[in-house]
Amino acid sequence: MNKYKKDWKSKMGFCFGILLPFIGILFVASTLRAPLTALGPVLTEISKSLNLSNGEAGLLTTIPLMAFAFLSIFVGQLSRKLSIEKFLLFSIVLLIVGLYIRVMGTVFTLFLGSAILGIAICIGNVLVPGYIKQTFPNKSGMVIGFYSVSMNLTAALASGFSIAIGKLSGLGWKGSLGVWIWIAVFSFLIWLPIVLKRTESIGKTEIVKSNVNIFKSPLAWQISIFMGLQSLMYYSLVTWLPMLLQDFGMIKEESGWVLSFMQMAMLPLTFLGPIIASKLSSQKSLVFIVAAGMFISVLLIVFFQLQYIYIAVILFGISSGLSFSLSMMFFVLRTADSHTATKISGMAQSVGYLLAAFGPPIFGKLYEYGNTWNLSLYFLLIIVVILFIVGLKAARNRLID
Repeated sequence: MNKYKKDWKSKMGFCFGILLPFIGILFVASTLRAPLTALGPVLTEISKSLNLSNGEAGLLTTIPLMAFAFLSIFVGQLSRKLSIEKFLLFSIVLLIVGLYIRVMGTVFTLFLGSAILGIAICIGNVLVPGYIKQTFPNKSGMVIGFYSVSMNLTAALASGFSIAIGKLSGLGWKGSLGVWIWIAVFSFLIWLPIVLKRTESIGKTEIVKSNVNIFKSPLAWQISIFMGLQSLMYYSLVTWLPMLLQDFGMIKEESGWVLSFMQMAMLPLTFLGPIIASKLSSQKSLVFIVAAGMFISVLLIVFFQLQYIYIAVILFGISSGLSFSLSMMFFVLRTADSHTATKISGMAQSVGYLLAAFGPPIFGKLYEYGNTWNLSLYFLLIIVVILFIVGLKAARNRLID
C-alpha cells in the first residue's frame, strides 16, 4: 500500500510538476503571436470593411505592442505577489475576452479588443521566460526552444490559414480572427488544473530577491534594444508583407501563404537557437548570422520584388527565428537568478516593444509618403545595421550586475 501511495505521489508530482507545466507553456506560447499574425493577410479586407487608412490599419498591430511596452515592466513586480500560474490563468481569461471583442464588427470594438489582447499577451511574454528558468533550471535552453517553436508554428499557421478560415466560416475577417478564441479556451483548460492543484513545491513562485538595478545596467539596455529591433523587423513585415506582395502582383491567397512560409522557416532555429546559444560563451557569431540574413532578405525584395521572394522570406524567417530565440536566451544567460531573469524580461518587453511599436505605422506611412515600398524597405535596412551593432554588445559573455 505504501509503495502504491509513493508511486501515485510520484506520478502526480511528475504530472503537475513537469508534464502539465510543460504542456501549459506550449499552449500559452500558441496564443502569444498567432492572434497578431492572423491579422496581416486580412488587413486589406478589414481596412475596406471599416474604411481604415493605412496608418490606422498599422495601429491594429501597434496597439498590442504599445501594451507590451508600457505594461511589461509592471508584470514582473506583480508576479511576486500573485503566483505565476494564477497570473497566467488570468491573462488567458483576458485573452479570450479581447479576442471576442475584437471581432464584434465595429471600429471601436476592433481597437478595444486589440488593446485587451495586448495586455493579455504582455503578461505571458514577460512571465514565461522566468517561469521556465525556475521550473526547468537545467533544461532552460531546450524548453525555450519548444516554447519558441510552438509560438512560431502557430503564428505561421495563423498566417497561412487566415483567409481560408474566413471563407470556410462564411464570416470573413471575423472568422479568421475569431477562431483563436478556441485555442485560448483550450489553454485555459490546461492551466486551470495546474492552478487548482498547485502546491508549495510545484507551483508557487519562490524567487530570491535581487538587488540588481537593471535600468543602470548597460547590458540590460543592450538586450532590451536588441529585443526591440528584432521585434520591429518581425512585426513590420508580418503586418505589411501580404499587402506589399499584393501590390507587386501576387494574388491575395498566395501572399498569406508566403507569410506563413516565412514563419515556417523560423521554426528550425527557434528550437535549435537556444540550445546552440546555451553552449556558447559568446553569441556574437549568432548575431552576425541574424544581421546578414535580414539584410540580404530585404535587399532581395528591394531589387527583385517577387522574383526571389521565397528565398528572401526563408532568409528572413531563419534570421528572425534565431533573433527571437536569442533574445529569450539572453534573459537566461545574462542573469544569475530567475528573479533577475523576470526583471530583465519585463524591461526588455517594455523598452523593446516600445521600439517595435513604431515599426508598422512608420512602414505604412513611408509607403503613403513615397507611394513606393522602397522607402519602407530602406528603413528596415537601417534598423538591421543598428541591430547588428547593439547585438554584438549584448552577446558578450557577461552577467547583468
